[in-house]
Amino acid sequence: MSGFNHEVLVVGSGAGGAMAAYQLTQAGHKVLMLEAGRDYDPKTETPMFKRNGEAPLMGAGNEDKNFGFYDATVDGGWQVPNEPYTTAPDSEFMWWRARMLGGRTNHWGRYSLRFSEHDFKGKSRDGLGADWPFEYADIAPWYDKTEELVGVCGTNTGLDDMPPSSDGILQPPPKPRITELLIAAAAKKLGIPVAPMHRAVLTRPKDQRAACFYATPCGHGCSIGAAFQTTTSLIPMAKATGNLQVITGAMVKSVDIDESGNVTGVTYIDKASASEKKLTAKAVVLAASACETARLLLNSKSAHFPNGLANSSGQVGKNLMDSTGTDLGALIPALRGRPIYNEDGHTANHLFIPWWGHHAQEKGELAFPRGYHFEIGSRFREPGAGIEGDVQGYGLPLKQQVKDNYGAFVWFSLRGEMLPNEHCYMDIDENVTDKWGIPVARFHWQWSEHELKQIEHGLQTAKQLLTTMGAEVGDLPPAEQAILKGGQIIHEVGTTRMGASPQDSVTNQWGQTWDCPNLFIMDGGVFASNPHKNCTLTIMTLAMRNASWLGQQLDKGVL
Repeated sequence: MSGFNHEVLVVGSGAGGAMAAYQLTQAGHKVLMLEAGRDYDPKTETPMFKRNGEAPLMGAGNEDKNFGFYDATVDGGWQVPNEPYTTAPDSEFMWWRARMLGGRTNHWGRYSLRFSEHDFKGKSRDGLGADWPFEYADIAPWYDKTEELVGVCGTNTGLDDMPPSSDGILQPPPKPRITELLIAAAAKKLGIPVAPMHRAVLTRPKDQRAACFYATPCGHGCSIGAAFQTTTSLIPMAKATGNLQVITGAMVKSVDIDESGNVTGVTYIDKASASEKKLTAKAVVLAASACETARLLLNSKSAHFPNGLANSSGQVGKNLMDSTGTDLGALIPALRGRPIYNEDGHTANHLFIPWWGHHAQEKGELAFPRGYHFEIGSRFREPGAGIEGDVQGYGLPLKQQVKDNYGAFVWFSLRGEMLPNEHCYMDIDENVTDKWGIPVARFHWQWSEHELKQIEHGLQTAKQLLTTMGAEVGDLPPAEQAILKGGQIIHEVGTTRMGASPQDSVTNQWGQTWDCPNLFIMDGGVFASNPHKNCTLTIMTLAMRNASWLGQQLDKGVL
């Protein structure tokens, strides 16, 4: 650290933090990054070539590895040792934390869908939630820059839910699988579009990263850099400028201010020594994840900010949203016993079903206000601990049933938009602290009728698709039972939302907090709404755009 005179402190090394650091260092600004988790190098640590047969329980998940034995997570999960959180009575919320360099980008799904004009201005259409403080046209060029840098495969579809990228930006998508073509045919009969999924996986080599060779699960981590994660791209690129240094095992405790209420830096706990340390900077960027950033602000109380830092609006911790989720699947008779071949691809679905109901909503034909999409599960995949279908008997006939059912199961995973409501928020539980004495987050949660009606519609649509393919689908569960828990999709956003007024938002359109000009937020907390599309691409795009603006303010001497 000697001789490294940083201008900016960035808290968090995931999608937002790493992109902010990349943009600032490319512009010549020195950045010191703090990460609460440990260092991680996917080039040497990833288990990407390990097979399920080499793992206990055929690679099935367990308490420490929720998404499988070889998942890239090293120290994080739904529960992190020594770092509890609580939920209010009658609330249920699951909070995922990565706690590793690169954050969730090491093991995210890598679905990379642009938000559209519909998504940024939802309130203007239906009067619900909040509009974003800019237009789609303002961010479209930054989506291009992010997709080009990250490496996103896909195509321009012409669908109103999928804004086009500029020519030459998207890499070619992988070919659809047989099962996905069957789904597409069924969807066409129902007037539902199917499109190539846009995904942050390289199908062509880029800089020092190789193209995907369709052999190992992306969730294991990717030593060749084909599956995007900041540990093989943005962080090493930023370090190569000489303008980035990283401190891991740094649990930030508070954002510090001077006697005038101006932000001066942060206080953090060195986990290895349990010692408290202070750092100063011209500007501080919080990108620790939506709920961790809100927790940090709410814990940074002072005479100037008795309700938490940057919280004069009272909106810090409020407007908590996650994606809705539910699943429905069935065995497709036409797929039973087909010849077995390598159908891996880039592990996730090559096709998906984007939202097709904007016009129906405009006509008042649907009982819910916002959209959803279907991610598709269907293909031959590496066998695990489970088997598909209802099998009976024993011996060779049983084995033949299992073999015939292999690759014949199709399921739809719904991911939908949630609207903010007064019952969904987080605050601080003053009676519980983590290992380092920092008060923990407490969650309050309740789905509204908007989400339940959406889930009901999605289940009915999924059943129509499955029965069109010849499957037998029983009675559907009620939406209250079928909807996944809050936080379970790991798309929590909105806790420090941006807006056009300091009265009802925490930051302006640049992620700059209204109360503290040199304090910026560049994670999903700034989202004014939570469209059904996965949030990481937009987190990175906003971070690139807003870090560029922050760099200009530093150049001008404004900060």
